Amino acid sequence: MTDADTETRERVRARYAAAASAVTRGSRDALTVIDAGRSCCSPAENASCCGGSGTVEDAFGSSLYSADEQGELPAEAIAASLGCGNPMMVADLHQGEKVLDLGSGGGIDVLLSARRVGPTGFAYGVDMTDEMLELANANKAKAGATNVEFLKGTIENVPLPDAAVDVVISNCVINLSTDKPAVLAEMFRVLVPGGRIGISDVVAEDHLTPADRAERGSYVGCIAGALSRAEYLDGLASVGFVDAEVTFTHEAAPGMHSALIRAVKPLDD
Repeated sequence: MTDADTETRERVRARYAAAASAVTRGSRDALTVIDAGRSCCSPAENASCCGGSGTVEDAFGSSLYSADEQGELPAEAIAASLGCGNPMMVADLHQGEKVLDLGSGGGIDVLLSARRVGPTGFAYGVDMTDEMLELANANKAKAGATNVEFLKGTIENVPLPDAAVDVVISNCVINLSTDKPAVLAEMFRVLVPGGRIGISDVVAEDHLTPADRAERGSYVGCIAGALSRAEYLDGLASVGFVDAEVTFTHEAAPGMHSALIRAVKPLDD
């Protein structure tokens, strides 16, 4: 990685480490730290740049999960949710499947996945932040999940063998990577033939340039590093995925949308 890439990764790591530590401590400033992590701009700019009622919770965070889903999980897993959507809406998980969550954070999507794939299935989470891994394992214990494992690693170099999982999910993390082609290639590598991805991410409208995206929010705020819809589709096709779709769900900043991304690894790979 370049020095700039390393610096960006460290800013991302520090942001999410702070959020995890705040939840772990149960401190009164936890919501302030977490909302800053969700924000598509600085706190003072939330009303002007975010969708819906002008609060950041409309575009990011645990409010994007149903009450039933939130009821399945420890409060700490919900509090640490920094995503821009709900990959459960697109993953279509089945009993017995193996699932990988890229950038698993406090474990909300891994724990939900584990319940859906049942005792004959398995859910992995990969995260680079020690504080998030500590929080995720504490949430795993509180949830009594026995078909879950959290692994330390990066989403550009996943610590799993080839063809290890049936489904890859992710929630507002790929936009944070400084090497997105590597992430897309890793998703393809770890999937079995016929496997699929079900991802939530921030995606730009095609007419927005990288400079336009940077004007709308920071890299660590999940905005400046977002791909456009065409870039996402081209990237997925270039590593071998087929039947790719990018569906906008709600606006996170002007011209920047939370989106659900689907694609399939061909059976004849």
